Amino acid sequence: MSPAPPLTLCAEFDSDSYDCLIWVGPDYKQSSNKDVISALTPVLEVDQGAQSAGCVVPISLPCKRLIYSPTGPLDRDYDDHRRFAEAAANGIKKALAAGSKHPLLAVQGSLPNKSADDAHLSALLGALAAVYVPLEMREAVKEKAAKVSGLGWAGEKKIMDEALAIEKGRIVARDIGGSDPERMAAPRVEEYVQEAFKGTKVKVEVMKGQEFFEKEYPCLAAVNRCANQVPRHDGRLIWLTYEGEGTVKKTVYLVGKGITYDTGGADIKAGGVMAGMSRDKCGAAATAGLMKTVAELQPKGVKVVGALCMVRNSVGANAYVSDEIFTSRAGVRIRIGNTDAEGRMAMVDVLCRAKEMALSDTNPHLLTMATLTGHACLAMGPYSIIMDNGAARAEGTAQKMQKAGDEVGDMFEISTVRREDWEFNKDKSGEFVAILQANSAPSTRTPRGHQVPGAFLQQVSGLDKHQLNSSKPLKYSHLDIAGSAGDLPKPTTGAPVAALTRWLLTD
Repeated sequence: MSPAPPLTLCAEFDSDSYDCLIWVGPDYKQSSNKDVISALTPVLEVDQGAQSAGCVVPISLPCKRLIYSPTGPLDRDYDDHRRFAEAAANGIKKALAAGSKHPLLAVQGSLPNKSADDAHLSALLGALAAVYVPLEMREAVKEKAAKVSGLGWAGEKKIMDEALAIEKGRIVARDIGGSDPERMAAPRVEEYVQEAFKGTKVKVEVMKGQEFFEKEYPCLAAVNRCANQVPRHDGRLIWLTYEGEGTVKKTVYLVGKGITYDTGGADIKAGGVMAGMSRDKCGAAATAGLMKTVAELQPKGVKVVGALCMVRNSVGANAYVSDEIFTSRAGVRIRIGNTDAEGRMAMVDVLCRAKEMALSDTNPHLLTMATLTGHACLAMGPYSIIMDNGAARAEGTAQKMQKAGDEVGDMFEISTVRREDWEFNKDKSGEFVAILQANSAPSTRTPRGHQVPGAFLQQVSGLDKHQLNSSKPLKYSHLDIAGSAGDLPKPTTGAPVAALTRWLLTD
């Protein structure tokens, strides 16, 4: 594991520690530095394309090189803080192409009626994402282990500290989520996580063994039944627990889907759609990433528990198959309809265990997070989706999460689990089971394909006994991040670590 690139604070543009200045904003004439204005004016007067695409020009500062990376207009209804993140990332890419190894980032401007601090935080997060190097490259090609020797920040320290804490979490999320199926097979995720949280206030507890899983987490055990025959693919359930100083006022449980590789199981993915299924662990990866950021920030008065459900959906003689019947931890009998709907199976009993613990906690909120459905991508595009149960909806959780995401350029869309989704999951035999785990069609061919699993997770975990009208209601939100996590060949994004961090610290 490698830390984030060295990030240093610099209030002066003319520091001789840097080999290039990256200026980000809507209009370079807003710069308070006369050298920036004088360097850019003659170029932009003769090259209108540079006003939108940016440029690299000489400047009479010790760094000798200025990169102009404009945000473009910021006052349209659809503009958001990603304008700053993307402009900063583009500036970094131009700097790298120009040969820079130690750039300095300066940001000015903001969205109308929005926080300038949030705009600048988004820019710095964009820059940090642009200098990320995938784990396999860091480990295998040492000379390419870092794109820069350091990054300077000409802004406020509080923004730098928050960005660095979020980025350290996003690195963990990208490393686990983006690494190949062998590098991040479940036992190696265990090793990585133990190292990542060494010396922090996050307690790591690892559970393993097929016999144990069959007793305590039978739905997860079903998915692991084939993979456990290969020791290097055997599943792990990893609990991460942080308890801040002072009286706990809020408790958050986050259960992440960590399918290290999804073949589809016996309902095998055919026609070339198996490629990219090493990314099916990004829910667990983002859970670990959030816990890393929490470990860095050490917020007071909160308890945060993350569960990484690390299982491989393998195919073979011992694979679970459609028509099999299992009884969940909550005592709900289910019939398998599609082994490619393994994510809900891996999480549902762990969610049940989290529910059991949450009943004795202060102000608990349960969440599941997963790259669960292709339908999420069709319905909402490249955004994370949040769906509340009644108790969470009463608190406006989805709206708060969306607001938090908007503030840091890590966007959420809101969806709703409705009565049709609950009815869809009921087994129509009326005889020997209560729930049909999935239909035989892919989510992309199923109406309400991303909402249906949100109902399943409540029905099979026993959360349906803790609705708003119950004597003990529990807040629950399901997050489908299939659209936002990142597809090959690009690195994973680390979404929604930034949004979750802002929500956790401000809600």
